[in-house]
Amino acid sequence: MSEDCGSGDNMADRRQLFVEMRAQDLDSIRLSTYRTACKLRFVQKKCNLHLVDIWNVIEAFRENGLNTMDLNAELSVARLEVVLSTILYQLNKRMPTTHQINVEHSISLLLNFLLAAYDPEGHGKISVFVVKMTLATICGGKILDKLRYIFSQISDSAGIMVYSQFDQFLREILKLPMAVFEGPSFGYTEQAARACFAQQKKVSLNTFLDTLMSDPPPQCLVWLPLMHRLANVENVFHPVECSHCHTESMMGFRYRCQQCHNYQLCQDCFWRGHASGSHSNQHQMKEYTSWKSPAKKLSHALSKSLSCASSREPLHPLFPEIPEKPLNLAHIVPPRPVNITNDYSFSHSMPTSGNPYSTKNFLIPHPCVVTCVTLFYVSETLRCSRLNYNLDVADRLADEHVLIGLYVNLLQNNPKTCLLESSNHQDEEHSLIARYAARLAAEAAQAQQQRVPTDLPCSLDANKQQRQLIAELESKNREILQEIQRLRLQHEEASQPPPDKGQQNPTLLAELRLLRQRKDELEQRMSTLQESRRELMVQLEQLMMLLKSIIKCYIPFN
Repeated sequence: MSEDCGSGDNMADRRQLFVEMRAQDLDSIRLSTYRTACKLRFVQKKCNLHLVDIWNVIEAFRENGLNTMDLNAELSVARLEVVLSTILYQLNKRMPTTHQINVEHSISLLLNFLLAAYDPEGHGKISVFVVKMTLATICGGKILDKLRYIFSQISDSAGIMVYSQFDQFLREILKLPMAVFEGPSFGYTEQAARACFAQQKKVSLNTFLDTLMSDPPPQCLVWLPLMHRLANVENVFHPVECSHCHTESMMGFRYRCQQCHNYQLCQDCFWRGHASGSHSNQHQMKEYTSWKSPAKKLSHALSKSLSCASSREPLHPLFPEIPEKPLNLAHIVPPRPVNITNDYSFSHSMPTSGNPYSTKNFLIPHPCVVTCVTLFYVSETLRCSRLNYNLDVADRLADEHVLIGLYVNLLQNNPKTCLLESSNHQDEEHSLIARYAARLAAEAAQAQQQRVPTDLPCSLDANKQQRQLIAELESKNREILQEIQRLRLQHEEASQPPPDKGQQNPTLLAELRLLRQRKDELEQRMSTLQESRRELMVQLEQLMMLLKSIIKCYIPFN
């Protein structure tokens, strides 16, 4: 009964999403590219994915272990819901308290949309590759970062795109337009992958970005950059009247006819094919993403005509052809993670940012265990390299920093001799600590009998001088903090007005009140003048056009 109830709720959420989409009247948009981009943008905002960038998605993949899984492995619906919960709950933590989202509702909508697109038969399984590609495509953020991540999943270790992986990417990602009933326009075909990269045999990251971010992009993915352009112009204001619906201003895209004089349409009228007067839908229209005053247009034209070099910026920065390899730390860090189950281990969460390489959650053992393990590995390395260093002094003073410093110097001078023996790699952590503790006890007992402390007085004197220097610096620091606190108190006392100053000067309050009224009147007058200036600029532009037409008419008579 509970499963039937859950499936009923899922179907209700799925129907609710599509009912709200139909209420937006997006099917009346006559161009399939704009229609598909608007529908996917609606789904993105409804699920609050427009507030999540690709770095947050990558971090959620790391937390849930998707980076270590094979791309063809399958996730259950419950595991997929955990991934989506990680993304949206982390989003709610970053949002201010006044802009919190309904996380459970967003998870339900997004989960049901993904199941409708990629599991219509209800098997309850979705591959890791599908989850990565889909969430990377419909999340927010810059298209450049998203395409770089997608390329990292469909390329080999040499930084060359694998055509079979790209074909699978197209096969899966084109199910998003099909999920919003745009399959006839952007369905998958067998020739889609070769149509994107027809001439190139080897496709690198720069070639991949050039192709997908070009104008126009490949036909099957033309809706993807348009969806990002829609997000960028949603709040752009155009102080221009629409020639069809006669609204005084526009938001979003603005379209200007290249044949009709001063004929401009808002995005709703243009998308739905509205026309008036002598204008026709067959006329060529130019799309604008911002509004510039006539003065700015004139200055831009002059600077463009006077500049010798092209001012067009590249679509993206150039990236190295061969990807950088990660550092090989096998000779420094044990090959297996520390497996400690005693009471001293604890889980620690590090604060993270948008950086995909930051660490989120990991297991940190007790500091004593870390010290013992570090000393064991470093001392074993020093013993293998036969360095002339008195380990007894270091053991007695517990100076692990000296050992680590010597080990770093050893790495810089002769890294080949720093590899640990294979038998040490196979030992468990507890046995390593036990062996090291036994060796310390044996060496300490032996050192008490035959040790000549020649270097100990020097080390103790150096430590004593360091402690004195630290004590002097701490005392100076305390004096500086006290001086800062005293100056802060003086500043606060000087900046606070007397408590009854307002009661002693009623005339001053009246003057302040009059000044505020005068300020409001001047601001209102200034706004009126700005509005009048804008109207005069529009009239001036019309008069200039009329004057040009009159001059053209009188030139033949002269």
